[in-house]
Amino acid sequence: MPGLYVHFPFCASKCSYCDFYARVRRDWNPYVEALLQEIRDRAATLSVPPTTLYFGGGTPSLLPPALLARVADAICDAFCVTLPSCPASTGHLITEFTVEVNPDDVRPALADALRAMGVNRVSMGVQSFHDAQLRWMRRRHTAAQAEAACATLRRAGFDNLSLDLIFGFVGLSDADWLVSVDRALALQPEHISCYQMMGRWADGEEERCRRQYVLLQERLSAAGFEQYEISNYARPGFASRHNSAYWSREPYLGFGAGAHSFDGDRRRSWNTPDIDAYVGKRPGGSETLSDREVLEEKLMLGLRTVRGLSLASLSDAERAALKKTTLEELSRAGKLVVSDNYIRIPKEELFVSDWIISQVFPGNSEPGRSSR
Repeated sequence: MPGLYVHFPFCASKCSYCDFYARVRRDWNPYVEALLQEIRDRAATLSVPPTTLYFGGGTPSLLPPALLARVADAICDAFCVTLPSCPASTGHLITEFTVEVNPDDVRPALADALRAMGVNRVSMGVQSFHDAQLRWMRRRHTAAQAEAACATLRRAGFDNLSLDLIFGFVGLSDADWLVSVDRALALQPEHISCYQMMGRWADGEEERCRRQYVLLQERLSAAGFEQYEISNYARPGFASRHNSAYWSREPYLGFGAGAHSFDGDRRRSWNTPDIDAYVGKRPGGSETLSDREVLEEKLMLGLRTVRGLSLASLSDAERAALKKTTLEELSRAGKLVVSDNYIRIPKEELFVSDWIISQVFPGNSEPGRSSR
């Protein structure tokens, strides 16, 4: 089912690892007015009511709650939907409404306002529970503030919290990594996302990153979390519905500077990643995927998930384009499992998923290499 994404490209400071478009500024009102207009203009492009809503960034929690509420109200009016935790109406129900927050922004007033707005899932960027590492990343919060923010959100009534962590960066020891994982688990979140910091590996670094990934898998599994995608783990029933729709190639609309949209078939479009241009004339672009690009996208997204890609979801022509010999070779090497009409990457090989997925692409002529 369709999802809606709203991008708030504002940050109080720029983190050292971030590649997302965001600006350090506070003149939010012109941007919010442009958002409201785009929501009204594009509401008719969805033929089926949306089921998820996601406020991401950037840092949505920087904005005054009243402005966030204006955007949420505009979504309700334009798409005839009702948000979770809000009074019942005749509108179609949004089942999952997520807002991203930074720990140092979370105060009782913000938590209560988000709850009153209808938010029923909060995703918090913790990244580490070591203050020295947080300073190196140029994060604005401390480990203690992250723990306090979780307590504040719980008191406000939130029962679906997701925490982000980062591993694999230079200087992160296995012991320090497990301390962050264990402190996150102590907060009893329903969901944990863990991302490897991007960058070129020095000698020996790839093996260290892989080891930390395996330690993460083992620790979270022992704590009752289920891995459902390369970077995402959830307690039973708490997998992100919004993000899962991306990997299933469901349609979605993205609003705001730099936001992307997809029609569920082969047309992708995007807004300019420039705030001033977006507020002015809202330029953007689009592309129509070729048959080969559609297949490669299905493989890339489907094989990110632990369940894998259903072969039944492919057309006869798409199945014929897959090289049977490559699938067999990867299967014999333990890099791929083909069973029950699904192809999937075993959990123990997900760390090298990029390389495995590239080998499955039609026309790839380099099977047998083992680097990521």
